[in-house]
Amino acid sequence: MLDHIGVNVSYFDSSRDFYAAALAPLGYKLAMQPGPQVAGFATADGRALPFWVYARGGAPTTAHVAFQAPDRATVDAFHQAALDAGGTDNGAPGIRAMYHPTYYGAYVRTADGVNLEAVCHKPEG
Repeated sequence: MLDHIGVNVSYFDSSRDFYAAALAPLGYKLAMQPGPQVAGFATADGRALPFWVYARGGAPTTAHVAFQAPDRATVDAFHQAALDAGGTDNGAPGIRAMYHPTYYGAYVRTADGVNLEAVCHKPEG
């Protein structure tokens, strides 16, 4: 089981603010900054910090990071919030039947090239 993931970013302050805005619809919030240029994002219950951003120099992390959403409306809200925060559309919200018939996802590319996704696996309704 995955405990947490961290991404190295080029510009800490703007990246921290981007992730705070983009992940808010998914129930994540900026929970701590335990050191310079390190930020942890907590789940809605505040008991876990599964996502971290930090600026440690070197090349930024490029990855595909997918967050599970409880419903399709939340996927839509994530996509819009991420675009509003400066992300680039990398796949509008919609069904991705190549994965399975109810896979509903949306993708946004961050300034550092992370392919950030929100996905709901439940049928509509």
